[in-house]
Amino acid sequence: MPARYALIVAAMAGLSGVALGAFGSHALRGQVSEQLLNAWKTGVEYQLYHALALMLVAVLQIQRPELAGLKFASGAFTAGILLFSGSLYLLTLTQISKLGIITPFGGTALMAGWLALLIAAWQWPTT
Repeated sequence: MPARYALIVAAMAGLSGVALGAFGSHALRGQVSEQLLNAWKTGVEYQLYHALALMLVAVLQIQRPELAGLKFASGAFTAGILLFSGSLYLLTLTQISKLGIITPFGGTALMAGWLALLIAAWQWPTT
C-alpha cells in the first residue's frame, strides 16, 4: 500500500477507533454481556495500537520507499484491523459466536505486519 493511503487508513482507523470506544463505553454498557463488552474493548485497543503502527509505517515508507516490506506491513496492518477488530465488533453486535473464527486470521495478519516491519528494519541501510 502506498504511503499516502497508509496514512489515510491510519487516520481513519484512529478516528473510528476513538468513536467505537466511546460507543462501546456508553451505548453497549448494560446492553451486552461483560464478556462481549470485553471483546469490543479488545477490538478497539488493537485497532488503535495498529492505527499508530500503520502511521509509523507510512512515515517510514516516505523515507525508504524502496523497502517493499513496508508496503506489505501497511497492507497487513490494514487487513488485520479489519479482520481482527471488525470480527470482534460484529461478534459483539450480532452475538453470533461463529464470527469468532475470523478473529485469528486478523491476528495472523497483524503479526505478519510486525514481521514485515522487522524484515524492513533489518534491511534498513546502515549509513
